[in-house]
Amino acid sequence: MKKRSTLSPFLFSLLLSFGCVSLAEAQDRVEARTLRFDSSPQVKPEYLRSTPDNPYLTQLRTTYGLDKLISGKKTYFERVQAVCAWVRKLWEHNGINTPLKNDPITILEEAATGKSFRCVEYGVVLNGALNSLGIPARTLALKMEHADTIQYGAGHVVAEAYLRDQKKWILVDGQFDVIPTLKGKPLNAVEMHQTLAAGSPNLQVVSFSGTQATDYFQWIAPYPFYFDTRLDNRYGIELKPGNIILVPTGAQKITVFQRIRPLTDFTYTHSLADFYPTVK
Repeated sequence: MKKRSTLSPFLFSLLLSFGCVSLAEAQDRVEARTLRFDSSPQVKPEYLRSTPDNPYLTQLRTTYGLDKLISGKKTYFERVQAVCAWVRKLWEHNGINTPLKNDPITILEEAATGKSFRCVEYGVVLNGALNSLGIPARTLALKMEHADTIQYGAGHVVAEAYLRDQKKWILVDGQFDVIPTLKGKPLNAVEMHQTLAAGSPNLQVVSFSGTQATDYFQWIAPYPFYFDTRLDNRYGIELKPGNIILVPTGAQKITVFQRIRPLTDFTYTHSLADFYPTVK
């Protein structure tokens, strides 16, 4: 058994987010336990997304030269890696700063002036950039088991991208420039957590920024318990309200985040089929 930290997971995560604890110091802090989900559809959610010719996504793609960024990349996985590495270099993480508006272009414009942002904004920019290139993507919030009663540091935001050539979703963490893999195959957030809980020695990361697998997995282990994302992922229009949250079988359906933020307009499901749809 790995040694547990004398710090609670949320306090340790808070210290790390403010730079008080390094990734290297995260080793041997926490363990992940296996979560159970259903495979059959339960709520059959409707996901909405924009196509790359959407005016907002076209502006994002052309203004920031994203076509050139993936030039020569033959597979969707290679393209996602290139975009993730680009996003990681845009600013240094700041766990408390927020942009004027939480859309990719606004974030990029403010980052160009020297501002830095949270994990949330890495996920938002990744989501927009990938969608602008024809790679379906979404922001994904990872919430700890007791995210409703923990006051600070109870969540982490990443992105997930859909690889059409592999017909699967994969986790993409822009803050750390990380894509988790098992024997070279990229994993989605649930697969990453379950593989981590199983203690597989073949769990690794793809990163062009030097992030080490041991450091990253020990740090992120407390976060993936609840998984949620918006249902409407379109750009340039007023979005329909609504989110979907994947809840482990037998777990409570949390209705508040970090004590004071109500989780409104959430559809709850235990189904991996609901949460990980095939994208045409």
